[in-house]
Amino acid sequence: MSELTLREHGLRIGHLEAGAANAITDVAGVRVGHVTVVRDEPDPPVGRGSARTGVTAILPGPGESFFRRPVAAGATALNGAGELTGFLQISEWGLIETPIFLTSTMAVGRVFDGAVAAACEVDAAIGTDEVVIPVVGECDDSWLNDARTVQVEAEDAGRAVRAAVGGAVGQGCVGAGTGMIALGWKGGIGSSSRLVPDVAATVGVLVLANFGSAQDLRIDGVPLFPAIGDGVDPRPPAGSCIVVVATDAPLDSAQLERLARRAGLGLARTGSVGHHGSGEIFVAFSTAATARIEAPPIRVDRVTVPDDHLNPLFQAVVEATEEAVLNALWAAVDTEGRGGRVVRALPHEPVLELLRARGRLG
Repeated sequence: MSELTLREHGLRIGHLEAGAANAITDVAGVRVGHVTVVRDEPDPPVGRGSARTGVTAILPGPGESFFRRPVAAGATALNGAGELTGFLQISEWGLIETPIFLTSTMAVGRVFDGAVAAACEVDAAIGTDEVVIPVVGECDDSWLNDARTVQVEAEDAGRAVRAAVGGAVGQGCVGAGTGMIALGWKGGIGSSSRLVPDVAATVGVLVLANFGSAQDLRIDGVPLFPAIGDGVDPRPPAGSCIVVVATDAPLDSAQLERLARRAGLGLARTGSVGHHGSGEIFVAFSTAATARIEAPPIRVDRVTVPDDHLNPLFQAVVEATEEAVLNALWAAVDTEGRGGRVVRALPHEPVLELLRARGRLG
């Protein structure tokens, strides 16, 4: 396996330049933390079975609580066979008040509980004066992870928050991505970013990639099947993909929803068709200053990017989403899970040879 990233091998997705870390953390103040859960015990009810799962937390700013300084947000879905708690509140109020958590489908409730507990720990007003609805997204990792037992602990939500850092983002089989499968190969967490000089902004994307089939996988437009084969994924094409988009451009909720919607175009470039059983759910937020107004007089003077200047931001989301999925595949490793099931990681050398032959490595 090559230790270099696809970008370091010369692959360039799109036209915009990536940020220093080529990750969602290139948006100033954004941090990412993971808790990875891997263990093997006897099957239930004797033990907990095989765990290949975890929790990932995306923090949209400094500190651990965003209740008093929520960030503007928008959310949308390409195909709704999945869950993102807080979706309705984001759509109604245009705000996010907690970190964004990602985990396994049947662990949403437990992570939600842990997110509430973590929020209460850092802000005494939560649960006494006000309440929060944490944002928790999920994908189904039950091919490799025994979902009969909720393998994460509620405390893992707080642990992921406390582990969150800026700079390089752990990708592939980490956190919520530990048991995920994408486009016939081992998937998981992926991230990328784009600099948008036209509006002096940065866009970052993080994906939880767990969708598609190997027959559809493309890298920069180059089909990998049948030349590369697949990672022995016998499941019907379905799965899900949660996409988190961050920017420091001053945008309102409606604009952020439009930004989030473009993530679907980035997924399509990698081979997604939004299968019936797949949940492609997208959320975008802006780190531009937003403050909770506690009392009148209420006056908000915020200059947002004009709608007719959004196109470069749309392009940035599409490019960064496409590259984030590829980075998830590239960073993943062969993974054995429950019942001895094995999902292979994308083989680097054959892929690089194919991309060289097609002139994609500059």
